[in-house]
Amino acid sequence: MRVAPPLVPSLVVGRVSHTRRVPLRHTFDHRHVQWLVDIDDLPRFPWPTRLLASFTAADHLDRGRTGAGIRGDLARFLARRGIALEPADRVLMLAHARSLGHVFDPLTVFWCLTVEDELRAVVLEVHNTYGERHAYLVEVDDTGRASVDKAFYVSPFNDVTGRYAIRLRLEPEVVSVTVGLDRSGRRVLTATTSGTPVPATWRSVVQVTVRHLFMTHRVSALIRIHGMRLWLRRLPVLTRPWHDEETVR
Repeated sequence: MRVAPPLVPSLVVGRVSHTRRVPLRHTFDHRHVQWLVDIDDLPRFPWPTRLLASFTAADHLDRGRTGAGIRGDLARFLARRGIALEPADRVLMLAHARSLGHVFDPLTVFWCLTVEDELRAVVLEVHNTYGERHAYLVEVDDTGRASVDKAFYVSPFNDVTGRYAIRLRLEPEVVSVTVGLDRSGRRVLTATTSGTPVPATWRSVVQVTVRHLFMTHRVSALIRIHGMRLWLRRLPVLTRPWHDEETVR
């Protein structure tokens, strides 16, 4: 599959929405902004702008444990699953930046592209609010769709059964990720992030940060607020199973 990615680094400015269908209905939609960056050419801004946006291997995959950075962690993850990340390959990452000392990434997407912009691999990295992370290698078809069994405890109101139906778009006009959880032939929930890429200049970073103040802090807070609302509606809390860190290595 060949893609036509936007210019990077970009700010992907748009919305995040979430609809839970069973056993009760709960929907939200919020303003949202993420970054789309080349992991080999991460944006570096002068102080104090760098306080608003920075990227580090510690926030992704194997936390930069071997000192090889995000690319090294990703290359090792893919190699253990039979895929070689070539030196000339480009890796685009959709993620939140660390801002004012905080970052929380419910979902990070890595697109691994050849020099002809053919898709070599796609990795989805999921974080939960318990400090755990899990990476999924997904096989994307020519329409940008993929599916994978759920294997990671994200919400305290869902166990690890079911299968994710995924739809990805990486285009100059739109970058979006839709993830639906299906269980026993029934759609349980759907989550979508979608936005328009805006070139990340010093000026646009400041403007977008002011408009979306404390974005990554807001994401952390909103997840807990919506969780509290579900708990108050007496949605059962499910036991969190042990998680193996090898899933990101």
